[in-house]
Amino acid sequence: MLIINEERLLERIHTLGAVGLDAGGHRTRLAASDEDKAGRDLVSRWMSEAGLTVVTDYIGNLFGIWTPENCADAAPLMLGSHIDTVINAGQFDGCYGVLVALEVVETLKASGFVPARPIAIGAFTNEEGVRYAPDMMGSLVYAGGYPLEKALASVGTDGTVLGEELRRIGYAGTVEPGFLKPCAFVELHIEQGPILDTEGISIGAVENLQGISWQRVTIEGEQNHAGTTPTAYRVDAGLAAAKAITFLRRRCELPDSRTVATTGCIAFEPNAINVIPSRAVFTVDVRNSDAQQLCAEEQALADYLAELERTDRVKITAERLSRFDPVLFDEGIVQLIERSATARGLSCRRMTSGAGQDAQMLARICPTAMIFVPSIRGISHNPLELTRDADLAAGANVFLDVVAQLAAKE
Repeated sequence: MLIINEERLLERIHTLGAVGLDAGGHRTRLAASDEDKAGRDLVSRWMSEAGLTVVTDYIGNLFGIWTPENCADAAPLMLGSHIDTVINAGQFDGCYGVLVALEVVETLKASGFVPARPIAIGAFTNEEGVRYAPDMMGSLVYAGGYPLEKALASVGTDGTVLGEELRRIGYAGTVEPGFLKPCAFVELHIEQGPILDTEGISIGAVENLQGISWQRVTIEGEQNHAGTTPTAYRVDAGLAAAKAITFLRRRCELPDSRTVATTGCIAFEPNAINVIPSRAVFTVDVRNSDAQQLCAEEQALADYLAELERTDRVKITAERLSRFDPVLFDEGIVQLIERSATARGLSCRRMTSGAGQDAQMLARICPTAMIFVPSIRGISHNPLELTRDADLAAGANVFLDVVAQLAAKE
């Protein structure tokens, strides 16, 4: 039974993890930034050293492609994830999937394995969506779900334009997104949640992915003095925002609810301690693995905001930022993951991905599935993000088996 080179994999994870560290030890590689360029340059070099053909498409997606002569005309098996990060990030999110894909290809090549189809490794642009919106942009454009021109024209939180930044860092690309039509896509990822770690399970066979609804809500009230304005006379945008946020939490706590909701950004105007807010702007992130329930949550919020306008005498507008339906992954690949884990003597359970992933976009164009490995205490998007070395290796070896079996099929 083949095994990956664990030492090489771990060394690469830590080497890439050091890219984007500032003097205070904070790791940040936002899409198309100088730090992202440094990470891309590193991964691109490793791909070249592994004998892969390195190609970048017009949205900046980076690919390393193994095309043996015997199968040049076959549809490729695609693997991968992303290497951009959130602000002050951990070192495993996304990067693990890209680097294990490279390790798997190197292991197969060294073993003399002859695939029946090419294998392509993708590092997709702007998965995190921190600097540019929407998130999972590179894979979404690749799958034909978002116009390339619109994506390249995206203005970042720092006022930069994505297309200009990709040219600046040398990753504007030479081919159209979607230039490879994969037969399947598999992504290996840390769980980013506590289930596997809490239950002591080694492998998650991800069978579906939650739908995600992002909105920005703006509430207009009336600025007034915090000390002299009686409660009954107030038109308090801040209070109305708090009511909306707590409404979302109450929805999540209903019996049998599978909804999660988060307000991650909020701002008041004029943002002064002794002034009743005239304006509140906050984001809403609602997720559910059932399409009908996700729609029901969106409607419930809309109805509540309409009621809030009447009861609190405020004006409310809601802007949709992005929305993705729940995704059902390919049952055949999910079963293959389960069998591969069992053959390795590893415990395995089926799971839902609570986070958005590049795999959900690739599922639009080919059979897709994901493999999870445990995240200690479920911590992610945080420098404390950690997966044990043994779990990293175990997930990589299951991934190796899945890739070998999928690549052997004509």
